[in-house]
Amino acid sequence: MYTGSMVVIAAVDNQESESAVVDEGQRLANAFNEPLHVVHVLNQSRFQELERASVDETRQTIDVQTIREMAEKIADNIAGATVDTEYTAVGLVGDPAEEVLKYAGKEDTSYITIGGRSRSKVGKVLFGSVTQSILLSAESPVLTVMSDDD
Repeated sequence: MYTGSMVVIAAVDNQESESAVVDEGQRLANAFNEPLHVVHVLNQSRFQELERASVDETRQTIDVQTIREMAEKIADNIAGATVDTEYTAVGLVGDPAEEVLKYAGKEDTSYITIGGRSRSKVGKVLFGSVTQSILLSAESPVLTVMSDDD
C-alpha cells in the first residue's frame, strides 16, 4: 500500500549494538522528514529458542501471528531505548534478508540501515550474512553500521 511518502527502515537483530543502527535510521528519517520503521524478523526456530523457557511444552504449533508479535516487541524494545521521536515497530516472520527486502519494496523505502560486523579474511569469504544479502539485493541505498566481530 503506497502512502504517498517514503520511509526509512532500520533493520535490527536482537543485540544491544543495534541501537547504533536505529540511531542512524532516525538521523536519516529526520533529515528527509520521513517516517522511521524499525524492523525485526524472526523465523520459527529462532522464536522457539527465545521462548523455550516460557512456552507451554504441550503446544505443538506456533502460529505466525505470535512470532510476528514477538518480533515487533523486539523491534520496539530496541527502538524505545534509543529513538526520541515517533517510529513504527514492525515484526516480520521468515528469512531476515528476504523479509526486509520485501518490506522495503512494499513500503517505498528511501534508505535501509542495517548492522554489520568487521570480519577476518576467512570471515569475509564465509560472510553469507543477512547484511550481505541486503547490500547485494536492495533497490534503495543501504547504510551499514559496522561493529567489531565478536
